[in-house]
Amino acid sequence: MHIHILGICGTFMGSLAVLAKELGHRVTGSDANVYPPMSTQLEAQGIELTQGYEPSQLEPAPDLVVIGNALSRGNPAVEYVLNKGLPYVSGPQWLADHVLQGRWVLAAAGTHGKTTTSSMLAWVLEHAGMSPGFLIGGVPQNFGISARLGGTPFFVVEADEYDSAFFDKRSKFVHYRPRTAILNNLEFDHADIFPDIAAIERQFHHLVRTVPGEGLIIHPESEGALKRVIGMGCWTPVQTTGDGGQWQAKLLSADGSRFEVIFEGVVQGVVEWDLTGQHNVNNALATLAAARHVGVLPKQGAEALSEFLSVKRRMEKVAEVNGVTIYDDFAHHPTAIATTLDGLRKRVGDTPIIAVVEPRSNSMKLGAHREGLAESVALANQAIWYAPANLGWDLAATVAGSPVPTTVCDSLEAIIAKVKADAVPGTQVVVMSNGGFGGLHGKLAEALG
Repeated sequence: MHIHILGICGTFMGSLAVLAKELGHRVTGSDANVYPPMSTQLEAQGIELTQGYEPSQLEPAPDLVVIGNALSRGNPAVEYVLNKGLPYVSGPQWLADHVLQGRWVLAAAGTHGKTTTSSMLAWVLEHAGMSPGFLIGGVPQNFGISARLGGTPFFVVEADEYDSAFFDKRSKFVHYRPRTAILNNLEFDHADIFPDIAAIERQFHHLVRTVPGEGLIIHPESEGALKRVIGMGCWTPVQTTGDGGQWQAKLLSADGSRFEVIFEGVVQGVVEWDLTGQHNVNNALATLAAARHVGVLPKQGAEALSEFLSVKRRMEKVAEVNGVTIYDDFAHHPTAIATTLDGLRKRVGDTPIIAVVEPRSNSMKLGAHREGLAESVALANQAIWYAPANLGWDLAATVAGSPVPTTVCDSLEAIIAKVKADAVPGTQVVVMSNGGFGGLHGKLAEALG
C-alpha cells in the first residue's frame, strides 16, 4: 500500500511514517518545514520527503493519505484530497487501527515530560527483555529512533492532548485506549485550541474513561488539576507519586542525579544517572509505577534508569567550544523553562548560565504564557529572548521586569553576538525552543570557535 503523509516532519507524524514503513507499506510525505531530528531520521529510513504542499505530489493517487493536525482547510494538498475523494485518515486513528489494536498500550500523557517519560518507559521495558514497540515524539538516545513495532504485545506511546486533525478535534490520546496510563501533570497550554484549563481537563477525563477496570492510572499526588479529572469519575485503580503518594523519591544529591525510589514506605532501589531536575525524578517515579504494572520489579527498573540516556533536544549537550557548553532544550512553557534551569543550576552551582529562549509554540505566539515568562529564567545569570518580526505582542515589555539581566533580539546574528561577547570559559548556554531555531546551536558553536 502507498501511504502519503501530509505534515510528515512533525515528531508524531515522522514516527508514524517509521511504523508504516516497518509494516511493509511504501511511505512518502510532505511538509512545509523540513528540519531535524525528524527529517534526518526519515531520510535514514529511505522515506521520500517533498517540501511544500503542491497537489501534484498526490499524483498518481496514493492508496491512503494520513493528514497531520498542523494542516487545515485551505491547504492546497488538503483541498485536493477532498475534491478528488481520496481516502484519508488522522494520524492517531491510523495508529489505533493498524498498530495498537490488541496490544497492551502504556501511555504517557501530561503538559510536560511526555516525551522523556515515554522514552524512559520504553527503555525500562527494553532493559527487562520485553522488546516493546513504541511511538515517541522525539528520538530517545537509547534507541536512536523515535518509533518501532517491537516484538511483544507491549507498546509505549506518547499521549498528546493536542487535537487529532482538522476533521477530528478530539485529543490524540482518546484514540489509544491504554491499559496503563501515566498522567504526568496538567497546566494550561495549547491556547490555540483550548479556551481554558477546564477544557483540557475534560479531554483528560475522556482519556480516563477509556482505561479498563483492570488497568492502572498513575498521577502525582500534588496535582490539583489531575485530582479534578479523576474526580469526574474513575473506574480504574490509581497509584500516586511524589509527596504524599505511594511512590516517592529521596534525593541523595540536590540536583536529582541520585535518588532512592520508595514504594509504599519500602526502598526499592537507587537511580544514579546523568539527568538533573526534580521534574525528571517525578518522570522516573511514574515510569517505575507503569513498568511494575507489566511485571518489571522496581529494583530492575531503577537499574535500567541508571543507564537511561535521555532524549534528543531534552537538555542535549550539542557542543563544547573553548570551555563554553551549549545545550539544546525543547522547553517552550514557563514551567518547563524554570524546571530545566533549576536542574542545571543545582548541577553547576555558581557557574554562569545564559538562557536563550524562542517563544515559538502556538500558545507562546498567542501570548498565552506571557505572565510567567519574566520569572521563568530567574535561575539563569542572564536571558536572551528572540522576538521575530511576526510575534504579534510586545516581548520586550513582557520580560522587562525579569529578575535577571535581559536582552531582546530580533535576529539570530544579534543573539550570537551577545553570547559571544558575554560567554567566558565555563559558561553554560541553554538554547530553548520547540523548533529548529534557524540552526542557532551550530551557528553559535561556529562563532565561539
